[in-house]
Amino acid sequence: MNELRIGQKRIGEGYPCYIIAEAGVNHNGDIRLAKRLITAAVKSGADAVKFQTYSTDAIVTKAAGKAAYQKKTSGAAETQYDMLKRLELSREAFRILSDYAKKKEIEFLSSPFDGQSADLLESIGINAYKIPSGEITNIPLLEQIGSYKKPVILSTGMADINEIREGLRAVRRGGARDIVLLHCVTGYPVPLKFANLKMIQTLMKVFKVPVGFSDHTQGIIASILARALGACVIEKHFTLDRSLPGPDHRASLEPSELSELVEQIRIAEAALGNGEKIIARDEAKIKQVARKSLVAKVSISKGTKISPDMIDLKRPGNGIPVKYLSRIIGKKTKVAVKEDAVFQWDMLE
Repeated sequence: MNELRIGQKRIGEGYPCYIIAEAGVNHNGDIRLAKRLITAAVKSGADAVKFQTYSTDAIVTKAAGKAAYQKKTSGAAETQYDMLKRLELSREAFRILSDYAKKKEIEFLSSPFDGQSADLLESIGINAYKIPSGEITNIPLLEQIGSYKKPVILSTGMADINEIREGLRAVRRGGARDIVLLHCVTGYPVPLKFANLKMIQTLMKVFKVPVGFSDHTQGIIASILARALGACVIEKHFTLDRSLPGPDHRASLEPSELSELVEQIRIAEAALGNGEKIIARDEAKIKQVARKSLVAKVSISKGTKISPDMIDLKRPGNGIPVKYLSRIIGKKTKVAVKEDAVFQWDMLE
C-alpha cells in the first residue's frame, strides 16, 4: 500500500489517521463565518479544513432542480443555481482563507468543481486536491487536477467499481501518482445501516492504494469503525450551528462533536496498536499471579527422586512453569521441599 504526504503530514498504513474537517459551504457565503469555521477546525485538532470552490455559472444550469435533502433544508422554491450562487465565495476570499489557515497552522484544502476553480486553487498553492463524488466521472477535470502532480483524494460516492477505476486512470493519466480513495455513500445524512464500511477493505484490495472514509452518517461511530477497518483519512462535515440556514448544516457535526470525533479516533488508534504481539507492562505483573507453577503436592525429603504423584499445578506463576513438568520428573531434590512449596530450578539436581 502506497503512502503519501500532504504538507508535513504522512498518510498511509502506520501513520495517524488524517482528519479533514469538511466546512464545505457551511460558511453560507460569508467569509467571516468561514474564518470561524477554520478556527473551530483548529481547536478540534483536525489535520485539515476543507471548503468547496466553484463558479456557479460554470457548473449548473439556471433551471436545475435541487436534491430532495436540499429542498428540505433550504426550501423547494429556490433553484439549485440560486442556492449555489448565494453560497459562492469570491476568488479573493479563497486566497484570504488560505492565508488565514496558514496562520492558524492547519492545512487548507478545497474541492474544485470546475476547471477555473482548480486553476485558482493551484495558483493559491494548495498542497493537495479533494475531488468530490459528483465529479468522479468528470474525466477532463480529473485529468486537469492530475496534471498538477499533487496528492489527490478521490471520493467514490455514487460510483461503481468501473467508474472508480476510470476515475483513477484519468487522474493518473494527468500525472498524479499519490492518490487516496475515500469510500463514501452520498446522502445527507446516510443511515448507519447503509454505511457499508467493509467497502473500505474492498477498495484497498482492488486498487492497492490508501483508502479513507468520507462520513455522511450522523454522529461519530461510523468514522471510528472506519478507522478500525484501516481508513487512513476521515472526512466529516461540520458547522458552527446545526440550526443555521443552508443545505448541509443539519447533517454536520457541531464544534464540540468534531473535537470528540478527533479525540475518539486518536483513542481508537492507540487501542489498535501496531499488530505486534508483545507482553504489555501490566500483563507482566499479572502473569505471575494468573499463571501456574509446579508445586510440591506433599513434603519431599532431600535427595528424593521426583515422581508425578508428588507434583501439583498451582498459582502463583513465579516458579518452574507448568510446561516443564516432564523435565523435572526423575530429578532429585537438592533440599527438603515442604508441601505446597513452589519449585525453583535450584531445588533440583
